[in-house]
Formats: sequence, structure tokens, C-alpha cells
Amino acid sequence: MTSAANLLALEPYGHGRTRAGYRHFTYWDSAIANLQVLDALGIREAHVLGTSQGGWIAVRMALLAPEVVRGVLLLGTSMDFESPRSRELGCWDGIAFNTPVVDLLAAPAGEDWVVPDEFVDGVFGTAMGGLSEEDRKFWLAAYRANYSGDAGRHRLRISTVNLRDRDGLHGRLDEVRCPVRWLHGTADQVYSVANAEEEIRMFTASPDARLEVVEGGQHFLSASNPVEVNAAALDLVRGS
Repeated sequence: MTSAANLLALEPYGHGRTRAGYRHFTYWDSAIANLQVLDALGIREAHVLGTSQGGWIAVRMALLAPEVVRGVLLLGTSMDFESPRSRELGCWDGIAFNTPVVDLLAAPAGEDWVVPDEFVDGVFGTAMGGLSEEDRKFWLAAYRANYSGDAGRHRLRISTVNLRDRDGLHGRLDEVRCPVRWLHGTADQVYSVANAEEEIRMFTASPDARLEVVEGGQHFLSASNPVEVNAAALDLVRGS
């Protein structure tokens, strides 16, 4: 990848060490912050790759700054809100999955609080079909370091609220004017191939909107199928 492009990893609000200057943030805020980073670094054009929630942020960036975003690569995502339509097409029940977490994290916590192991196991069970013991130890440590104390509890709660209660993009997709490449795994437990097949056709103004189905691919597709994802990214960058 580095032979064809400069790579820049940007964390959405609520994840990693990135912090918003306010307690309540949305995916639109993350998209705006990402564009501000590009501007601060003097990057006038970029291709944007996003997995799941990152896909929503990538498309928001393309809508907000079409002169900057030259193409988007979407992995294991959905452009809908957590709608009945989405569930009818075989996607998960994001409301049922996330509401208990939102409720569990509602009360203030002490500074000794860390994210429960069950939350981490639930994320990777759904997104990757589980982890090896070595990988599970790594991610438990990473999550505990990030989501600790009352501030960590609140960031995790708002991130979960955003996931459950986000706005859909169906009414805006016909204004995306850059190439769109969408890769979706057949083993994705969160969003279905059937949903991706419908939604890729909503990018009616894109000069090249394509869906590639990856056999056996998981929700975290760049982890389960890096060869296919890297090839698609190179093709997108070199072609646009």
C-alpha cells in the first residue's frame, strides 16, 4: 500500500485516544474532525476507507467535502439506520444488542471501573466469530486501557448510543459523486450481503459504484481478508 499511497489512520471520537472537546458527539462530528485533520496536514485530496461505523464516517466525509474525497472504500457496513427494513434483509438487531449496554452504562462509575470482559467478547464474537486466546488477551488489555474510569464509561456509552440511534444516509447517497467500492463478507453477522446489494445501487451519482462479495469474510473484513481488501484499496487509489 505504501508504494501507491500515503497512509493515515484516524480514530473516530469515542475510540482510542482521540477526544472531543464536548461530552456528546456524533458520526458527523468525527467526519468533520477528519476533514480538519486533512486540512491541517495540507492534504488536499484523499481516498477514505472505513469499516462498519467507519463506512458511515467515510460517506459523510464525501458528502461534506466532495472536492477532497476522491473515492471511498466501504467494508462490512450499512447506509441505513437500525431500521425494520435492515432487519428484514438479515442484518442484526442493533437496537436489541446495544440497548442493554446503554442502560448498563447509564450510572456514573468510580475511577476503578473498566469495561466488562463480556462487552469485548460480544464485540469480537459478532464481528470476527471469536478470537484466539492470544488475540483476546491483547484486545481485553486495549479496551481496559481505553475505557476506564467514569470518563471511559461515558465515552463508551455515547459511542453505543451513536451506534444504536444514528441517522441513516439513504436520502443523501445520490449526492456522493466519487467512486465507491464496497466489499462485504458472506460471514458478516452484523450487516447482510442483501442489504449491501440494495444500497450500492443508491449511489446513483457515483461514476463507479461497485459491490464485491467476499466469500467467508467477517464483519471486520480487513482483519479476516486483508489480501482482498488491500487489492481493492490499491485498485481504487490507482483508478481514481
